[in-house]
Parts: sequence; C-alpha cells; structure tokens
Amino acid sequence: MTYGNGDATYRALGQLEGIQTLVEAFYQIMESDSRYRPLFDMHTDETPIAIDKLVAFLSGWTGGERLFAKTYGQISLPQAHAHLIVTEKEKKMWLGCMSDALDSLNYPEDLKVYLIEKLKFPATRIHQVSQARHGHDD
Repeated sequence: MTYGNGDATYRALGQLEGIQTLVEAFYQIMESDSRYRPLFDMHTDETPIAIDKLVAFLSGWTGGERLFAKTYGQISLPQAHAHLIVTEKEKKMWLGCMSDALDSLNYPEDLKVYLIEKLKFPATRIHQVSQARHGHDD
C-alpha cells in the first residue's frame, strides 16, 4: 500500500475507529509510562478533549474527514502549542509515545515507520516555534 495517497493512510489505520483507538492508546501510555508522564502533565485540557482534538487532527491529516476544522476551526499546530515549552526532549518523547502506541496495536512496521517519519515534521515545527518563542532548548 502506498501511504500518503488519498485516504490510504486513513484506511490503513482503520479509519476513524482505528484512529480513536490509537489516540486512546497513546494517551493511556503517556499517562501510565513514567518515560512519557511529563508530556501528559503538560496538557491542561481535560484528557477527553485532548483525545478528541488529536483524533480530529489525525483524521484529516491522514486523508480522512477534516474533523478538526469542522469542530474546532482552522489549526496551526505551533499556535495550538504556543503555551508549552517544547524542547527536543519533549519532541522525542511525543514521537516515542506515538511509536509505542502504534506498536501496542500491532500496526504493520511499514505504516509505523511512515507515520513516525511524517509526524516528525509537525513535531519539529512545534519545537522550532517554541524554541523561538521561549528562547531555550534544554
């Protein structure tokens, strides 16, 4: 399967139901695994709202329905995370937690590699804007 073409990635994840399961696993791991708990503690949104926002974002980002814009309006990921200090450490934690969530659901290795590689771009932009705004990268 060629991920990134049309809704191929969305379908490979199991569409909206699969994305919901992935995001719930991601937040469960983030909350319960001490390696990722600092990320969980950074979020001031209630977890159900944060889960809904990530599901909505990933739906459109992977080629499915653009739920984020419908529900929350247009998104700028760096702006949405502007209140947080996101260093290289947090960026790596987020990607690691998502990788663990993908592993926990037994997605194919090629899908996992593709997604983590593609997620590096928005994670890097969030990190860069945070670094410019807050002026440090611990």
